Amino acid sequence: MNALAHDGTAVLGRHLQRIRHAPAITVMTQTMPIVFLLFFGYVFGSALATPGEEYRAFLVPGMLVATAAGGLMTGMFQAAQDSHRGVMDRFRTLPISRSAVPLGQALADLVASAVGTLPLILVGLAMGWRIEGTPLRALGAFGLLLLFRFATTWVGILLGLASRSEEAAGQLGSATFMLPLLSNAYIPTGGMPGWLRTLAEWNPISAVTTAVRHLFGNAPVPVDAAWPVAHPVAGALLWSGGLIAVFAPLAVRRYARR
Repeated sequence: MNALAHDGTAVLGRHLQRIRHAPAITVMTQTMPIVFLLFFGYVFGSALATPGEEYRAFLVPGMLVATAAGGLMTGMFQAAQDSHRGVMDRFRTLPISRSAVPLGQALADLVASAVGTLPLILVGLAMGWRIEGTPLRALGAFGLLLLFRFATTWVGILLGLASRSEEAAGQLGSATFMLPLLSNAYIPTGGMPGWLRTLAEWNPISAVTTAVRHLFGNAPVPVDAAWPVAHPVAGALLWSGGLIAVFAPLAVRRYARR
């Protein structure tokens, strides 16, 4: 365990240095959620009204969760880049824990995500969004966001290690943009056709989004939704924990076997 902590910290530092020396990617990943928040909030805000509350108050938690789900794309791209440029091969020649390399990447992404979420929160506050719940519940919401980001990053790492090329990983990563659209991140699921509503409510993003809205005090929990949305905190924890339990060991195994 001490070796894993030491090696994981070293890999974490390497990835943080990598993020620091790639400011263009950092700026893009932080700017795009803000652009989407402004676009949806002001362009669609007048047309997509949520009964009993302002649409922007409904939207900001969804955008925070959609940004957290972006760990899938960043994890996939970074793992594919290291794998196909020989970085992973050099790591394998070192006497370090096999788990440390993917773990260090996941932790570095988590740190970068925690810092990068702050501008989005500030823009949301400037748009009129407010945290209506207690400070303890708000901390729980932020904790769920970070946990979900950590979980989606592990999914991305596995897919990146399994990709045939950097280009393939980039194309697949771009396709993940559709996942928040098939959820309740931007609009309520109540008006969707039955089959589409079922698909959206069993999307992990929907459970996490509903939990975050509930903890922030921005929207009530729908009572007629699928189980993960009707019990959002439990659903968010189960989805996040399940993704980590399945994909983290698979990612470590894939890295070790390559």
